[in-house]
Amino acid sequence: MSQDNITPLRRSGEDERGSLGGNTKVTRQDWLNVAMDVLVSDGVEQVKVLMLGDRLNVSRSSFYWYFKSRQDLLDALLDHWQQTNTAALVRQAQAPADSITAAVCNVFRCFVDDQLFNTRLDFAVREWARRSGPVRRVLDISDEKRLKALTAMFARYGYEPEEAATRARVLYYMQIGYNLAELNEPLEDRLKLVPAYLLVFTGREPAGAEVEELAAYSLAHSRKDNDHE
Repeated sequence: MSQDNITPLRRSGEDERGSLGGNTKVTRQDWLNVAMDVLVSDGVEQVKVLMLGDRLNVSRSSFYWYFKSRQDLLDALLDHWQQTNTAALVRQAQAPADSITAAVCNVFRCFVDDQLFNTRLDFAVREWARRSGPVRRVLDISDEKRLKALTAMFARYGYEPEEAATRARVLYYMQIGYNLAELNEPLEDRLKLVPAYLLVFTGREPAGAEVEELAAYSLAHSRKDNDHE
């Protein structure tokens, strides 16, 4: 998932109101990015205006130029999560594919490419939902959207409604649990199991080219992530 997808809110006078001093300016996106970093690393309780301002080296008056309140910022974070993670999974489930195994490979891309789906952000929102009823309701709605898209994906390839819904749940909840376990598993070892995973999830043997394409995509994005570390 790319945090660049957050569109800064620009208003007249931003250069003066959002200035750090000198030539450096703080934008709405900067506030959202640092808030997201804190949410992922420390939890929602630590997403505090003063703390974020300290990280950005600005006063909180800059914050109130872009947000009405801390709750406004939290709402923006939750909306960003829906517009990135949930939207990406739905989009990948709807992507054209020649077979159900290729379609599942499209979905797998979400879980090897942080530019599509930020797994750590997903965990942070799920942890947040344990402490907030409204966030829990938003999470439930997003989970339902994801499952509906996966169910429709299986249905497109001829699965009966009950089987499509069941396979969608097996695929989705297994992947969420797999990521939550944070297994110290080399990517190469995980990729060796892809043909078996596809057979289990779909009941159909994948084509070799489908597996190879996913492996190449996964390795390319893994190298890209390592280059950024």
